[in-house]
Amino acid sequence: MSAAVCARQAFRSCTASLSSRAIGRSAQALVHPGRRLAMVSRQYSDDKASPTSSETESNHTPAEPDAVEVSPESDLLAKLKAKEAETVDLKSRLQYLQADFLNLQRNAAREKEQQRDFAITRFAGDLLETADVLGLALASVPQSALAPSETSEDGQLSPATDSASASSSKSSQTHLTELHHGVEMTHRLLLSTLFKYHVKPFDPTGEKFDPNRHEALYQAPIPGKEPGTVLECQKVGYTIKDRLLRAAQVGVVQDES
Repeated sequence: MSAAVCARQAFRSCTASLSSRAIGRSAQALVHPGRRLAMVSRQYSDDKASPTSSETESNHTPAEPDAVEVSPESDLLAKLKAKEAETVDLKSRLQYLQADFLNLQRNAAREKEQQRDFAITRFAGDLLETADVLGLALASVPQSALAPSETSEDGQLSPATDSASASSSKSSQTHLTELHHGVEMTHRLLLSTLFKYHVKPFDPTGEKFDPNRHEALYQAPIPGKEPGTVLECQKVGYTIKDRLLRAAQVGVVQDES
């Protein structure tokens, strides 16, 4: 009996508490109706504004450009133009290289020719002294000594010549003439051999003095001669092709003033 009474009292107390809570909530809703409306309107405004911002972002997004389609013909044409430009460049380079090679060949041939022509320069210079000695030997015998010996009015030789002829089969004049001819032939042969290798003598007597080709040994005032001209050539000069091998040793006319 007592247990049933206790259960009833507990049920009543729970029911009373639940009813008091519901009454309090309803009273709050009645007391603050504006706050609830504000909250509902704020939530509605936020939900409405969110699609606007998304639309704005979508408007600011740049539009992607349409992809340009390249046809196979235009691609092949571009490649063909590139190959043509490369061909022109390679052709110009080949022409430059060919011109350089031809110049190199010409220079090499010219140097080879100069080496061949001037290879005997030192040897020819040593032979010039021999030619000078032969020339001096020829100049030491005057032409009058090579003339035939004089005969007397009756057609007989002079006594000196007659006695010399008696002592030898040949006269001294004959020996001298033959010696002169032999030296002259040797001198001429030597000069012809030098001429074969483009070594040529030159005698500047009477020419204007040139310090590049002449070597002045002395100066002398000569009346009637132009000052600065070559008066005498004691040693002839020599050239090998267009190059000076030895300068001519000369005497120069001096100015009288």
